[in-house]
Amino acid sequence: MNVESIFPKAHIPYGTWGASYFPAWQSSPLAEVNIGQFAGEAMAYIMGKRKVPMNSLDYLVSGSTIPWHWKFWGSPFLASCAGQRVPGYHLEQACATGLKAIFAAAGAVQGGLANVSGVLTFDRTSDSPVGVFPERRSYERTVALSDVWDNFGFDPATGGAMIATAGNAARKHKIDRKEVDELTFLRYKQYFQALDSGFLAKVLVPLEVLNLQGKVMGKIDSDAGVRSISLEALHSQRELDTCVTSGTQTHASDGMATMLVTTKEKARELSSQPDIDIQIIGLVEARALPSLMAEAPAMAVKKLLQQTGLTMNDIAVVKDHNPFAVNDAIFAKELNYDWHNMNKTGCPLVWGHPQGPTLTRLSIEALQETVDLGGGYALVFGCAAGDVGIAGIFKVSEGGKA
Repeated sequence: MNVESIFPKAHIPYGTWGASYFPAWQSSPLAEVNIGQFAGEAMAYIMGKRKVPMNSLDYLVSGSTIPWHWKFWGSPFLASCAGQRVPGYHLEQACATGLKAIFAAAGAVQGGLANVSGVLTFDRTSDSPVGVFPERRSYERTVALSDVWDNFGFDPATGGAMIATAGNAARKHKIDRKEVDELTFLRYKQYFQALDSGFLAKVLVPLEVLNLQGKVMGKIDSDAGVRSISLEALHSQRELDTCVTSGTQTHASDGMATMLVTTKEKARELSSQPDIDIQIIGLVEARALPSLMAEAPAMAVKKLLQQTGLTMNDIAVVKDHNPFAVNDAIFAKELNYDWHNMNKTGCPLVWGHPQGPTLTRLSIEALQETVDLGGGYALVFGCAAGDVGIAGIFKVSEGGKA
């Protein structure tokens, strides 16, 4: 089935992408490094490894969600860290940021604003800064808020915590705890299979972190906090909310991810395999009722499939941002889809939750997996704060065949 792209002029050159492994920077020398500067320098390093000339870049869309020093300067500063003086802008939409940035870059190419638009997303959630804000609704004139942890624990629109959205959705959709544990166990198995097979080495790049004197402060070469887990251990964990335990939700992490979006002609020039064509087919966002975030991704996917005329049978690769394993169980139930066929090369439930780059890394993994299969449609989706769901479809054509 041939589906028209919403950005027919925009293409993703194969191989012009990469991500860091996702470490936890707290209590390490890496905690002293500016995450924005690190991300910009890492982008230049990754593109160099991919043999992509950075001077081809003429625009940069960046994305993050946690305040960082010099954030005021946005994409132009980040481009300077990558050795380029190009314009651009910075965006944030909680965990939807990574996918939203890819589509924003495609829009820049489609609209003629850019010829080669870079995507650079990053975040540092494991030890986020604390800000002090004026708060007229409080008995105190100012209130200190931790950017991540307080936000996870309190939605100002509903008064509820993030974990409660998973529990509420699990009860609404009558999700079984046993199923969620089994699903989580499979996700860990899928991740380690992808790691052992060498798949993750195709998309993740080990990075050294240097201080101002050029001394190596540390190396990022693994996803922190990932360890084998048994089904028995999952069954034994205490429920924090319906179907949610410490083992069936993700963990805070940090990192970056980058890719390029350009014209079809330029994509052939920059790609390491010019016969592979990658297009962006569509994007949809949806918002669930209050405190039902875990069902929002399924809502977005349903809407996107309706708009494109595709069905789940047409999709070759399915990957989602699943901070709670409950998300996958609800999606499978709502779309009548077997969750065994999702996230075959890993997912955020296992490798962590740095917010900004999460869906960018997920998209890169999805595209590489689709290429390895010989082409087809890749569906990438996830949830975000505010009970939001986001979903995108990519088309990979290899040798002229989808």
